[in-house]
Amino acid sequence: MLMRPPDPAAAHRPADHPEVRHGRVGVLLLNLGSPDAPTPAAVRPWLRQFLSDPRVVELPRLAWGLLLNGFVLQTRPARTAEAYAAIWDRAADDSPLRVITRAQADALAARLGPDILVDFAMRYGTPAIPDRLRALRAAGCDRILIAPLYPQYSSATTGTALEAVFRTIAEERWVPSLRTLPPYYDHPGHIAALAERTRAQLAALPFVPERLVMSFHGMPVSTLVKGDPYHCQCRKTARLLGEALGMADRVEVTFQSRFGRAEWFQPYTEPRLLELAAAGVRRVAVTCPGFSADCLETLEEIAIEAREAFLAAGGTDYAYLPCLNATDQGIAMLEGLLRQELLGWVPLEEVPHPL
Repeated sequence: MLMRPPDPAAAHRPADHPEVRHGRVGVLLLNLGSPDAPTPAAVRPWLRQFLSDPRVVELPRLAWGLLLNGFVLQTRPARTAEAYAAIWDRAADDSPLRVITRAQADALAARLGPDILVDFAMRYGTPAIPDRLRALRAAGCDRILIAPLYPQYSSATTGTALEAVFRTIAEERWVPSLRTLPPYYDHPGHIAALAERTRAQLAALPFVPERLVMSFHGMPVSTLVKGDPYHCQCRKTARLLGEALGMADRVEVTFQSRFGRAEWFQPYTEPRLLELAAAGVRRVAVTCPGFSADCLETLEEIAIEAREAFLAAGGTDYAYLPCLNATDQGIAMLEGLLRQELLGWVPLEEVPHPL
């Protein structure tokens, strides 16, 4: 819960003057979101919001609306709810993505200190972007750094999250000053954190992988043609990470989570794993450097489904390497990125040299 700061001007304000909080700096972390429960009833409205976004599904609105409401929302919620049930955080009674993002926000708040208010929101579902932006404004933040936690830029992730922010801010009478965290796919601090985390994870395995598969969320090939930089940024992250690990000759770059009949970026993750098994590769590790926090796509699709497919095809050893999440490496990296963007808003003596 955000605490309202004391207003030093209150003593000089006329009795009939409305109370206005101002002068604070806020940080709003953004991620994609998840349903409030692993049930079809909770999944259906969340899926409707997600799949109704024209930046996510770039099809003619009328045709897609008929298909979405007449078929997708009648069949997919049950399957999606089952997948969420398999990875739901029972202790917190919440989705792993929300649990982890909350932990990231709490850890960053502790590191950045009481003068910077840190909150988080989800593009789809709760906590909603408009609600958390208004909470920051009510707490006195007239300078807000928006931090989409997507290392690589895509219109369907960073783009739509920022659009939701701007749409909300456009309705405000007193529009705050905004900054946005740039994509950090090739930032030295990000690559170093990924390398340190991955190196430790590989060292802890009971086997030596023959291949390190770097699986990124897929996008339709048409997005690249239209000018989306996502594919190129994923490739650069993978190349830099492979070089940092000294494993460039053993890295496989793949793309997961296809939806619909259009051609998506290839090679596709699970089919490529089956090809590796057929070629005699028996031991693999899979990491997902396009995700800042573990979620349905990593914990169910990669850690469970892809594992079962690879082992059934003849593989003997399979390991999923979790994301940076709220680990020391991940939080230190995010703190460095945020402090870099806060320069000028926070006194220099409070901002150590960035990563």
